[in-house]
Amino acid sequence: MSSPDTPAQTRYPRPPVTLGEAEAVWRDLASAATVEGAKPESVRLAVIVGLTRCTDARYSDLLRCTVDSLDLERGSLVVHHGKHRSEHEHLLDDSALVVVRRWLVVREQLCVDLEGSVPRALLLTVHHTHDNGVTVAAGLPITRQGLVLSWRRYVQRTNARYAGVRPPLPTRFEQLRRAWSTAPDDAPTIV
Repeated sequence: MSSPDTPAQTRYPRPPVTLGEAEAVWRDLASAATVEGAKPESVRLAVIVGLTRCTDARYSDLLRCTVDSLDLERGSLVVHHGKHRSEHEHLLDDSALVVVRRWLVVREQLCVDLEGSVPRALLLTVHHTHDNGVTVAAGLPITRQGLVLSWRRYVQRTNARYAGVRPPLPTRFEQLRRAWSTAPDDAPTIV
């Protein structure tokens, strides 16, 4: 007779990537975001991965972050975690701060053509999108669906580029996030 599944197995049926694979994704995105002429979507995705790496935040947690949540002098981000929105201040490492500073420059450029006040949301759309048949301008707060699509585009390009060389990346971002959240605190991080 087999033992019943543990709650973690039934809730997360897909295994996380290894810590080494997660760090490889971070290095790939961080280096792509800091080159001159980097695409805004690459910079935004690097920020998402960098913030997730430092804070263990889910998409919904990151969508609640505003530019006011950032304290660049202290090098920290206040994140409202979970459905109860418990507030935690997380210190960001130097590599994440570099990418965040780059994103703030890109973010400012995205908001130039907007009429009215600039959105306070930290994460914004990087190109014109469509919402129920209506064209939405770039520079507005991004939705969860937008983050999912951005991650999947990155995964498809990366998996095609490294086909047969390394294992494919998962299309669910949660599998990447859990690599950092389940890593022991004393585990060596590859930088």
